[in-house]
Amino acid sequence: MVAPTNVPVSPIFGRLTLESLPFHEPILVATFAVVATGGIVVLGLLTYFRLWGYLWKEWFTSVDHKKIGIMYMVLGIIMLLRGFADAVMMRLQQAMAFNGSDGYLPAHHYDQVFTAHGVIMIFFVAMPLVTGLMNYVVPLQIGARDVSFPFLNNFSFWMTVGGAVLIMMSLFIGEFAKTGWLAYPPLSGISYSPDVGVDYYIWGLQVAGVGTTLSGVNLICTIVKMRAPGMTMMKMPVFTWTSLCTNVLIVATFPVLTAVLALLSLDRYVGTNFFTSDLGGSPMLYVNLIWIWGHPEVYILVLPAFGIFSEVTSTFTGKRLFGYTSMVYATVVITILSYLVWLHHFFTMGSGASVNSFFGITTMIISIPTGAKMFNWLFTMYRGRIRFEVPMMYTVAFMLTFAVGGMTGVLLAVPPADFVLHNSLFLVAHFHNVIIGGVVFGLFAGIYFWFPKAFGFRLDPFWGKMSFWFWLVGYWFAFTPLYVLGLMGVTRRLRVFDDPSLQIWFQIAAFGAFLVALGILSFIIQIGVSILKRDQLRDTTGDPWDARTLEWATSSPPPDYNFAFTPVIHDSDAWWDMKKRGYKRPLTGYKPIHMPKNTGTGVLLAACSVAMGFGLIWYMWWLAALSFIALVAIAIGHTFNYNRDFDIPADVVTRTEEERTRLLASQVNA
Repeated sequence: MVAPTNVPVSPIFGRLTLESLPFHEPILVATFAVVATGGIVVLGLLTYFRLWGYLWKEWFTSVDHKKIGIMYMVLGIIMLLRGFADAVMMRLQQAMAFNGSDGYLPAHHYDQVFTAHGVIMIFFVAMPLVTGLMNYVVPLQIGARDVSFPFLNNFSFWMTVGGAVLIMMSLFIGEFAKTGWLAYPPLSGISYSPDVGVDYYIWGLQVAGVGTTLSGVNLICTIVKMRAPGMTMMKMPVFTWTSLCTNVLIVATFPVLTAVLALLSLDRYVGTNFFTSDLGGSPMLYVNLIWIWGHPEVYILVLPAFGIFSEVTSTFTGKRLFGYTSMVYATVVITILSYLVWLHHFFTMGSGASVNSFFGITTMIISIPTGAKMFNWLFTMYRGRIRFEVPMMYTVAFMLTFAVGGMTGVLLAVPPADFVLHNSLFLVAHFHNVIIGGVVFGLFAGIYFWFPKAFGFRLDPFWGKMSFWFWLVGYWFAFTPLYVLGLMGVTRRLRVFDDPSLQIWFQIAAFGAFLVALGILSFIIQIGVSILKRDQLRDTTGDPWDARTLEWATSSPPPDYNFAFTPVIHDSDAWWDMKKRGYKRPLTGYKPIHMPKNTGTGVLLAACSVAMGFGLIWYMWWLAALSFIALVAIAIGHTFNYNRDFDIPADVVTRTEEERTRLLASQVNA
């Protein structure tokens, strides 16, 4: 066991002492006061309105893919507030730290802020939002009643929450990593980072990684094995295709992340030398392995966004998606090529001209199928009756923004240019260009598009447009200056600057961050206003957008069982085809429907995982051992639970379907 020097390890509390609590950091004390006050208010309201039982029975223990999808989305939005707060702190610090001023963040705190920002935004904002949308929409799009493994779905979600809890703990107990979001050694090794920060990073991601990997397995099985009769692979909606490819990438890459973090933890805990600079270790081995996960991760995030844009474009132009087959092939090609480009993240490593040339060329090639998708969306819009609802506005903004990000990506794929621009703010601007312009815009389009399906009423369009314009204009103000600064040679991750002529660019970027903050605020106001105006925004048809795919054939929100009868598919735009053929819902002959029961095991397993992670971080070996034993015992105990399913009686199904019939009839009469 390699323990850091000068740190006493108590048999009960490990390295946890009163000094571990950040009383000496006024910013953290103030943050803790705000978070604690907010937490107490929320807990008080839940207790006052007696909602604990309802939440536990209907949500926390639910194995319904729809409720789990919504919980993923809620987690992503909560973590967005934390991740964006880190971004604002960085922008303010960099805008202030000129002319001899040190700004307001000390160096060790600033380093933690930019590390936490990257980790939270990728793992705990983008991933839960993407997974949540896939969880909600995919079973409905393929005509399934749930995912293949409903309990595994609940467990996956709570493991993701467990990872987020560990990361959030680091804010108030100990500290977070000061290494950057990928924790390169030797900086993340025990010699240079003897504190608990890197251990929080390792165990937070290991716990969440289990959830993500199992979720990937679940959705692959669901898409491959549970499609409705007649839905061949080439009749699947494009969003389902992109979800399938994304989950294949998850299952292929997340075990690599698990392995590389396990090796790093062996270096830190046991004294091995996989990634050290001496004794036969190689830090570059870590960099290769982390990017073999890291580059496909970018496509794990952006492919579902491409699927959302495909659904939105065909719906709001009233046309079949142009070039469905080429869109599918482009998605598959991107999936394969995403595994052949990872070295472009470190052309400066010194692999030599031939290796750099190979990866530079593969990086340029991967832009071809992406460009093909762009033309497919544009040709779908061509001569269509475009309705500029909020999802369509995000789609057009994506095309314009992402095109710039793609071009700067191809520029960075040229090794000699990358030697100049690597590790500069140009790279930061490019990354945010594709993530905000692609993933974030896609997620907001998807949330607005499918919100009425999930809750039975649309989101308020005025506040949706406010949020859209603040996000779009704010993005360009925040990151265009970073492109300029990067071309001027300004290194990223700097806390203070000597050249006063640079300050104006950072101030413009800080203004952009302020506009994005207004965009997030508008989004939250939009949800509140929509709930208040829900009767005016109500959707009684189940199909408020006159859409094309199967999820719109159900009521809004769909019943627990999704479909009373399994639909039969004749076309890739299944619902559009059914409407065109004059489809009539069956009104009689309902049978009992077999469904899985709720279970609290997922919550308990995740809680044990968090306790084990906390014990390993703080060297509280007894806690880690007890938690592990409890985890194994609960898992084995769950295998003996044979009371896992029930039947929804036929009369309940009949009542639910008759209520829908009544609503549809009132719509026609109106």
